[in-house]
Amino acid sequence: MKAKSLMLGAAAAFVMAPAAMAERGSDGHVNIIYWQAPSILNPFLSGGTKDIESASLVIEPLGRYDPNGNLVPYLAEEIPTVANGGVAEDLKSITWKLKSGLKWSDGSDVTSADVKFTADYCMHPEGGCAQLAKFDGVDNVEIIDDLTVKVNFSEPKPNPYGPFMGGQSPIIQMAQFKDCMGAKAPECTDANFAPIGTGPFVVDEFKPNDVISMSANPNYRDPAKPAFASLTFKGGGDATAAGRAVLETGEFDYAWNLQLAPDVLAKMAEGGKGKPIAAFGSLVERLEMNMTNPSPDLPEGERSTVAHPHPFLSDINVRKALSMAIDRNLLVEVGYGQAGRPTCNLVPGPAVYASDNTDCLTQDIAGANALLDEAGWARGSDGVREKDGVRLSILYQTSTNAVRQDFQALIKQWWSEIGVETELRNLNASVFFGGDPGSPDTFQKFYADVEMYANNFDGTDPQAYLSMYRCGNEPKPSSQWQGENINRFCDPAYDALIDELSRTSDLEKRYELAKKMNDMLTKESYTILPLVDRGRVSAHSNTLGGVVLNTWDSELWNAADWHRIK
Repeated sequence: MKAKSLMLGAAAAFVMAPAAMAERGSDGHVNIIYWQAPSILNPFLSGGTKDIESASLVIEPLGRYDPNGNLVPYLAEEIPTVANGGVAEDLKSITWKLKSGLKWSDGSDVTSADVKFTADYCMHPEGGCAQLAKFDGVDNVEIIDDLTVKVNFSEPKPNPYGPFMGGQSPIIQMAQFKDCMGAKAPECTDANFAPIGTGPFVVDEFKPNDVISMSANPNYRDPAKPAFASLTFKGGGDATAAGRAVLETGEFDYAWNLQLAPDVLAKMAEGGKGKPIAAFGSLVERLEMNMTNPSPDLPEGERSTVAHPHPFLSDINVRKALSMAIDRNLLVEVGYGQAGRPTCNLVPGPAVYASDNTDCLTQDIAGANALLDEAGWARGSDGVREKDGVRLSILYQTSTNAVRQDFQALIKQWWSEIGVETELRNLNASVFFGGDPGSPDTFQKFYADVEMYANNFDGTDPQAYLSMYRCGNEPKPSSQWQGENINRFCDPAYDALIDELSRTSDLEKRYELAKKMNDMLTKESYTILPLVDRGRVSAHSNTLGGVVLNTWDSELWNAADWHRIK
């Protein structure tokens, strides 16, 4: 199954998808399966894709990104621009106007107070908001009238579409969350598990790390939508089972993120019950180097914090050698085929933002060994390198997934060839990406030396994504282990570039700055080792219409338009 043909199929579906049925709920039930089970339905308390996307069925932003990366209004009347007066000439504010007549699923009015509250909730200094980078540079949000809010920035904001845009920054109801500010945010279980929303569906029952039962929102703004009266969002299992459930057995209508070997996916598609769809965006499988010490010997609350630098990954020579030892071309061949591309970039697209960074694409075991020799890391009697009593012994963790375990096995072998000992660990994806501050096994807590995962940014501008790596934005006890700077990278020069990017309006200059920031994280510091630019591959049943795969926002962005093909 060629990725190109998959993408052509997705494009055709976008062009030819008929309108949804004319009566809400007339198409019965729809089944969705994500092999990473949602653990919370509040995107502000989780950076996990499965949480953000399941929540997008219920809570919505002011605007979204379409499959081409264009900004489109959802709860807003229009996308504010300088031309229509919504963005100030000095770029220091953006004014949003809500559509009139919007209702929350409980029947109450949606107002500008809800929009302002959402910003205050995420920007609370004790809240540990997982999407804080979306509000970078926001001074305050001002209520103009019941339907109008003005977002004021501390400096000119050439890209003012961080707050309230895309699945990562939806609007939450003030009445439901008003007692959940700051450190209390994780304690509001009822609200976090069943948010009142404006989306096409409402939560009937949520079993964390298992299943969500939903029904059509009776107060959804389009009386003809959604076409489905009810929805089951099943989580857990693995990509193989999810793919079979759509492509072979027809038990489910939609399967997300079929991270499967190319030949396996092609064989499944022969089942005839559904079709795979794929598209490239900004999704990069990568290794994050922990710049802090995760040792369990440290006092609780100090592991993986900036108080304790990592004993050997603080050495750039080690990080660079680890990168040099990897054969990214073989990883693509084994894991993705034509649905993947080897990359050295954290930001692989859009093309105008992609750095001409190809140094890592050629494996160099000999060079990695020479680098470690020169840096004083000598092999011991067991072949493992050490220096000043510190052994190069790595705990390498990721989520449970057949492709990721194949990658782990290959990388462990390559690292052994340069004198690095590696222990492999894989964790249930629902736990690993869950964001539970009490769990020792989340990717945010990072109680390992190296971890592997993929995520992406919505929209086509990487400013908020690159802003994640600001000093102080790392998960830590004081933020309930929430935060986006997962590897604890900190460089004041990088922070200065974040600030410069935030006030630069010239597009060519923005491209240049983003490339420089990408290179600082990858080929200059080696704190992030990109591996594969992943084409996102999902699948839907032959009887599910209206599906349009979107790599720039939630995959479920247009679930209101889904319908049954008779």
